[in-house]
Amino acid sequence: MKSLLITPLVILALLAPLYAGADSDKGVAASQAGDYETLENILKKAAEQGNASAQFNLGNMYRLGEAVIQDDEEAVTWFRLASEQGHASAQFNLGLMYRDGKGVLKDDKEAVKWYQLAAAQGTAGAQYNLGYMYRYGKGVLQDDKEAVKWYQLAAEQGIVEAQFNIGVMYANGEGVLRDDVYAWMWWDIATSEGHEKGKGYRDSLSKVMTPSQIAEAQKLARECVAKDYKGC
Repeated sequence: MKSLLITPLVILALLAPLYAGADSDKGVAASQAGDYETLENILKKAAEQGNASAQFNLGNMYRLGEAVIQDDEEAVTWFRLASEQGHASAQFNLGLMYRDGKGVLKDDKEAVKWYQLAAAQGTAGAQYNLGYMYRYGKGVLQDDKEAVKWYQLAAEQGIVEAQFNIGVMYANGEGVLRDDVYAWMWWDIATSEGHEKGKGYRDSLSKVMTPSQIAEAQKLARECVAKDYKGC
């Protein structure tokens, strides 16, 4: 049996970017009052009128079971409508649904298609997932250079797992020339954000690096952080 989850703060957050006006005010009031039937009706009305944000928010509500009965197929319906209007977050979520086979048949190629559209608009999660898909050849031909490209873009937006994986690519010479200094740099950056595996890899690599190499890697890491991870 599908569960019904009620979390007013989440609904308010979903509703906030929707649109301004009387209906939006009514939606906030309905959420605060716990009147989720009214809230769903307001969102659905906007979604059916073609509002992409409403379509995305409604899709998320069905995906998460927030104020509605959880329903993956209904979520996919609304994500697709928003995605076809170019809504980046909806495109990313639709990619996730295809990746996981939720509400649709599992299809890595379709997942990649929607990730690419979202990634081109700067969605960091989509960029990271594309890196993963290219690295392991899921839905695309395996391509380490493409994997590095997308991991790099995600890393520049602060995605810690992407920073860690770029370190791995440099350490192994996958898609880039092997470079222990840059591997150490990226693992150090990931470590500073709490990535335990990155810390272990960095510390192991330190044992085979010279003091001057470690000093250079430390310098690069400081510079990279100061640049907000851009152009590292």
